[in-house]
Parts: sequence; C-alpha cells; structure tokens
Amino acid sequence: MAAVDQLEPGDHACLTYSEPEERLDLLAAFVSAGLERGERVLCFTDAPVTADLRQRGIRAGEVVLAVEELWGAGSAPNATAMVRRLSAEVDQAPRGLRVSLDMCWAARPQAGAEQLLVFENEVAKLFTDGGLTALCEYDREAFDPVTLAYASRTHPRTVAAAVYHEDAELRICRQHVPPGIRVSGALDVSRADALRDALAEAVRLDPDVHLNLGHLRSLDDGAAAMIVRAAAGLPRHRHMIVVGDRRIGRTLRVAGATGVRNLRLLERDR
Repeated sequence: MAAVDQLEPGDHACLTYSEPEERLDLLAAFVSAGLERGERVLCFTDAPVTADLRQRGIRAGEVVLAVEELWGAGSAPNATAMVRRLSAEVDQAPRGLRVSLDMCWAARPQAGAEQLLVFENEVAKLFTDGGLTALCEYDREAFDPVTLAYASRTHPRTVAAAVYHEDAELRICRQHVPPGIRVSGALDVSRADALRDALAEAVRLDPDVHLNLGHLRSLDDGAAAMIVRAAAGLPRHRHMIVVGDRRIGRTLRVAGATGVRNLRLLERDR
C-alpha cells in the first residue's frame, strides 16, 4: 500500500474506491504532487472534477480531459489507441508525465471485456523508462469483484486513504488536500475518542487542522463539545477549520464554537 502523495516517476498504481469524496481527495493529492514536481499532469475522466480540484486550491484548467480523448470521440473504447496516446504524451513531457485514468470506460457496454486486459498489459510497457506515473481509478460500484481483483493484481502499487476508524455508522480517514481529517456517517459521544485520536495526529502533522464534516449525517452535543475543546486547545497561531452544513454548524455553535478564536466554521450546502 502506498501513500498517494508519495508515488514516484515509474509508479503504476491502482485506486479502488466507493466514496466519490475520497476519490476526489486522493486525486487532488496525486495532481498536486505532480504539479509541485513540474510534471505534465493529465486527468482523463467522465466525472466533473474541475470545480472540486479548484476548490482545493489546485490549478485544474488544462489538467482535466474527457476520457474519450484517450481513443477519439465518436468511437468505442480502444485499448491500442489509448496506449498510443499515452506514449505520445510521455514523449512530449521532458520533466515527466503524471496521469490519472478513470477506468469506468471499461464498464461501458461498447467496451469489450478484452479491451481492459489489453490496456493494462500494454500500458505496463510505458513505465520502464521512469517517465510516467499513473493512477488507475476503479469505482467499486461499477466493476464486479473479479475485475477489481484483477486490477489489484496487475498494478505494482495500490493506493488508499489512511483510515482511523470504520464501522457500520462512522468512517474517519485522513484527508490529503487540504490536509486534515474527513468524517462521514453519524458521530456521537460514544465514538468521540476515535475522532480525538485522529485529530491528535492531524495536530502533529499539519500547520492548521482541516476537519471535513461535509458528509456527516448527524453530530450529537457531546461529540460537538469534544471538537470545540480540541480547537480551543490549539496554540494561538494555529486553527481548526471545520467544514459542515448548517445543521452541523448550529450544533457546534451551541457547543461553544463561536467563542473559540482558533476555530473557523465554514458552512456549505450539501
């Protein structure tokens, strides 16, 4: 398992995901790392990710391309054409090429099953010179378990978010861009210790702590009070930036968020 922001030139990695928000965060970290290196970065995808990348502070104007551009719009997905296009892009990127590939093209009815096999086998040859870094993204909702297992086997590296806690009700994981913690599900005081531990690591690692509660269904008063106390305990020059909807914001304000100078609350509609 590799951290997405530590992938190096020559790495061919596989990301399987079920949460679009998690995929966006890992994609943002992958793109950001490439831009910082001065690499040419391309994201071939069907998903509207440009605005999300910009919201995370990433220049995404020429980075995001429709996945059909890999083989040519108006025709069925063709693995040979895709590899040829990527090879040409590598030749035009003297400082290296970093590519993310939305593999949902392989789940389209017009894409024959053999096209995925041909693509993954042929694209592997492009990594021998170390000029290409690629992240192939597989949505678990779009592919069957056999295909997902094949994808994991054929990639030398796999990428996933660091998970601090996961059960049927709550998931807490590392967020890369901006750096911090992402929480989804239902958070009550009985699980507050799991979030406290995750926040403690973020305090050690990050200048400011970003706490993403945008996909939290519910937050009880006890857990909200713990978040407010954690923010209040930060040094004067550091902040906790909490993102959530109006309902989450109201619960945090009742818990005392308004009186904590270190806490910045950003309320966004779902």
